[in-house]
Amino acid sequence: MNNFFIRLFVVLCLIINIPVISYSTVIQGGINTNEQLKHFNTVIDKSTHKPISNARITIPSNNYVTYSDINGHFEIKAQINGSAIVSVEKENYKPFSLTINKKMCLQPFVVKIESLTPFDIAVETMLCHLGDNNYSTASANAGFFKSRAVGPVYSKEIQIGPNINGKQYYLVIGSIVGIDTALARGIGQNRITTSFASPPSVYLNGHKIAEIQINGDNQKIRLPHNFIKFNQKNIITIKAGRNLMQRAYIDYDDIEFMNISIQLVSDQKYKRIGSNY
Repeated sequence: MNNFFIRLFVVLCLIINIPVISYSTVIQGGINTNEQLKHFNTVIDKSTHKPISNARITIPSNNYVTYSDINGHFEIKAQINGSAIVSVEKENYKPFSLTINKKMCLQPFVVKIESLTPFDIAVETMLCHLGDNNYSTASANAGFFKSRAVGPVYSKEIQIGPNINGKQYYLVIGSIVGIDTALARGIGQNRITTSFASPPSVYLNGHKIAEIQINGDNQKIRLPHNFIKFNQKNIITIKAGRNLMQRAYIDYDDIEFMNISIQLVSDQKYKRIGSNY
């Protein structure tokens, strides 16, 4: 009976020209909420909620590129079989990426991007593949890998600004896939049953500051003040994990990541959402 009245309501709306609005998933740094949307995927400003036109949307693994229109709308017409990283770029905005799958492409979503601040630093915007190109098809997101590995270590020299009271620098990894740790296996991120890998490690100026245990988007790592060289060049390094069950040789865990940045924010902001390592 309830379904009958719902169908009757929709028919009456169409007859008297009242728009019927569907609900979609809003993707905001890995946090999902509900928001009203009619059709297309949309890029909006996180603060003003105004649509952003001419944002560049790419899926590197599919060599797919499109742009948002004057209303911030865009479509993903690439074939997504497993998972893929989508990157959203716009001048004067922080680079943003998210991992999508085929199911997510079946309904519209909204992407909220933030304006750059004078202290934000783009470390890497390209898709990077670490490892040895030796991985199982059961590995996390293995079907997603398209590029060749550059080796087991990524390193980049960047300039970090001044030490500002009440502010904290964070390394933000837009998206990372392929991690085969015991924790990633335990929560169903891969189909490997006989082995697991050590987590990728993150270093600042030679000091280990974090291990990344699971695949995901918008992962934030606090940069300890005592390891930062303020107003000088600093070295960010990411090392791939290893297959802990392989004794005969070193078998690196293949991973891919995209959109690494350093952001200066109030230290309390990230403490509230519990994303510190």
